[in-house]
This record gives sequence, structure tokens and C-alpha cells, in this order.
Amino acid sequence: MTCSILLLLALLLTVVLSSAAGKTTEFRMTPPKLPSWTHKVLAGGCSRALAQVVLYPVDALRTLAQTRDGRTLADVGTGALLKGCGQTSSFALFTGAFQFGIYGVVSPRYGALVGSAAGAAGSCLVSVPQEVLKQRLVAGVYKNFREALQTIYSTEGLLGFYSAWKPTVSRNVPFVITTFTSREMMQRKIIKYKERHEEKKGQLKLSSGDNLLIGVASALLAGVVTQPIDLIKTRMMTQAASNAVPYTSALDCASSVIRTESWRKLYAGFSQRAVYMGGLWGITFALEPILTRRLQKRTGDAPES
Repeated sequence: MTCSILLLLALLLTVVLSSAAGKTTEFRMTPPKLPSWTHKVLAGGCSRALAQVVLYPVDALRTLAQTRDGRTLADVGTGALLKGCGQTSSFALFTGAFQFGIYGVVSPRYGALVGSAAGAAGSCLVSVPQEVLKQRLVAGVYKNFREALQTIYSTEGLLGFYSAWKPTVSRNVPFVITTFTSREMMQRKIIKYKERHEEKKGQLKLSSGDNLLIGVASALLAGVVTQPIDLIKTRMMTQAASNAVPYTSALDCASSVIRTESWRKLYAGFSQRAVYMGGLWGITFALEPILTRRLQKRTGDAPES
């Protein structure tokens, strides 16, 4: 299934990018009209999945830095940097599709705040199992993806894939709200700045570089706000790798960390997470508009200039 998803992703990107080169074929069929939100679903999913594949090793380092017993590469081996990369990154295709698709439908009617909150909540259906599998594989709880699936399902049931879902949702929703709403604000600011300093008023567009910087900045801002919750989420998901007494709840985890390790420990792994999330959302926000425009042109839905 994973190979099929990644193959579909590669095929979609090949088709989309080839259309940008102006290549034509001898047999061209009229593409079907698609609802505008489907462009966001496909473009958001593909851009998010590609970004996660590229930055997977950095996220693995963040997971290790946040484990309860402070695991390092010396403990789990360098192979942990790519352990489960293909399988768990395929989940990101659906995470991005949910986030951008729901946002694209909801935000025009209810605004960026409600749209981003709905997108974040909906994407948790996919992102929570992804995080459980990814972080346990990196921490060395399981040897491979198949063992992780089989063991979690046989010992914890379907709900085992949603372990620590409360802190994960508590982190994801404010994080995505911050990134999407700050993106909207920064986009408006940059366009206004360009209008004051450039001649072609009313025809200005954000460049890929602009969107990249917006993604990095918005993710760093959201990362500062949600870092303590991210550590709690990681501890709850990976505590099977530790011999210590398990945490009974997210609140117990937070109080235990502060009491026994100091409040500063809540920001463990922040530097790794900053690089990962800054790069992830920078690449995603830069690629998504490009892919959306390519899809619109290919289906004949491109807005008039």
C-alpha cells in the first residue's frame, strides 16, 4: 500500500510539473472539471509528503532528544534516522490533504481561524497514528514497520494507534491555527509592501521565496507556543521504550517532568524541532501554491489574470 501511495505521489508530480514545461501530446482529452477544493487537497497532500520525506532525519533527532531516558544515536544506531521513513511519510500525504482541503472549504466562509482549526482537527485522524508509529520506530520500541503495526494492534487494539491523542490534538490545533493565520497576515503585509515599492499595483504575486520565508517564520512562532505540549506528546507515545514507571496521563507527565527534571526540560529538542518544522512548513507553503496553479491550468480552472 505504501509503495502504491508513493508511486501515485511521484506520478502526480511528474504530470503536474511536466505541464509547466509547455509540453504537449498528440492525443489531448479535455480534463474533467474539478471542484476548486480538490486542487488544495492534491497540492497540499503532495507538498506536505515531500517536505516530510526530506526532513525525516531531523524529526528523528527531535524524537530522540525528547525521550524519557534521553536516547541518542549511539543507543539506537544511525539507521533510526530513516527507520519507517517511507511508510510513515506516506501518512503525510493524507495529513496535508486534510489540512489544506478542509481549510480551502471552510476558510472562505468562516475565516482563516476557523478553517485552520477545522483542518488541524480533521488531519489528526491520520497524523496521530503516524506519530505513534514513527516515534516508536525511531525510539527503538519496534524493529520495523510491520512489527509495529502487528504489535500495537494485537496488544492495544485499534485505539493503540491513537495513544496520547489528547496532547497531540492539543498541540496540532494551536500549531496549525498559528501557522495558517500568521501566513495570511504575512502574505497581506508583504503584498502591501510590494505595492508601495513596485509599479505593477494590483498584479503583484508572492514568489516561492516569499512563501518559503512565510512558512519558516510562521512555524517557528507556532513552535515556541506549542513546544511543551510536543514534549509531553512524545514522552507519552514513547514511554514503552523506558523502564521507568509509566505516566498515567498527560498532566502526570507534565508535572513529573517539571518536578524531577525542571521546567526547562519541556523545551528539550526545541532546536531540532525548529529546524524540522521551519523546513517542513517552509517547503509546504512554497510548493502548495505552485502545485495548485499547475493543477488549475491542467484542468482548465486557472483564474483569469
